[in-house]
Order: sequence, then structure tokens, then C-alpha cells
Amino acid sequence: MNETSTAPADARRRGRLSGTGRVLVAVYGVLALAATGRSLVQIVEKFDEAPLAYSLSALAAVVYILATVALVLPGRTWYRIAWATIVFEFTGVIVVGLLSVLRPDLFPHDTVWSWFGRGYLFIPLVLPPLGMWWLARHPVQDAAAHADGTVAPTAVDAEGRA
Repeated sequence: MNETSTAPADARRRGRLSGTGRVLVAVYGVLALAATGRSLVQIVEKFDEAPLAYSLSALAAVVYILATVALVLPGRTWYRIAWATIVFEFTGVIVVGLLSVLRPDLFPHDTVWSWFGRGYLFIPLVLPPLGMWWLARHPVQDAAAHADGTVAPTAVDAEGRA
């Protein structure tokens, strides 16, 4: 493979994974590991004490893992998956956060999203808006490589086809 054939993919990957994007992915990765570890321990050791809370922690872990992967991988499909997971995450944080404040009896034990992510320094509350902002600022660009190696966006119709 020559340099020209990899230029479009490399250019698109660098667009979302440079600077702040790398930090965002790193934070999502750490949160994915933390939520996964927490939920596994909770489910294995004391699932019967708070099945709803521990199931929500496991769901949060899956969402964080999928969001991390989707932020890293290039392409329109992964971009859409990143949006879907981050919007789902934000909705979960708001709904579970409100319920844990208004109806604490529903959550006798904390989840990742309880009290808007209080147990995780409110990172679950702050991270989704940052992720949505980042994705909005770095949309997927279909690109075509010119013979001289430069990359130019291609025209895309409403269905996303070039």
C-alpha cells in the first residue's frame, strides 16, 4: 500500500483523535474500566441486595465500552454509534440521577449514574456534553485522495452516498 491510499483514512482518524479527542477517549476508557470492574464485583458479590442498581451499573459499563470504541474507530457507522451511545449515556445519567435524588428508595445502593455520577466525581454528568460537543465539531468527512496526495471532501447526498 502506498502513502496516497492511506491518506484519507489517516486524515479522518487524526481529525477526531487529536488533542482533546485523545483526552476524551482516554477518560471514556478509564470510565469504561471503572464501571466494568465495579459492576462485576457488585453482581458477583451482592446482586440480590440491589439488582436494579447493579444491572444499571453493568449497562453503564457496556455503554462506556461501546462509546470508547466508537470514538476511536473511523467511519460514518462508528460516528453514529458514538452519538447514540453518548446520547443514551446522558439520558441515563439525567434519569437515574433524578430518580436517585427524588426516590432514593429505588436505589438502595449506588450505580455509576446515581446522584449524577457523584461516586465518579460527576464525570458521568460532564462527559456526555463534552463528547457531543466534540462529535459535533468533528463530523465524519467522506474524503477522496488526489494524485498529489492531498485530500478533499467528496459530495455526499442525503443518504450519505458519494
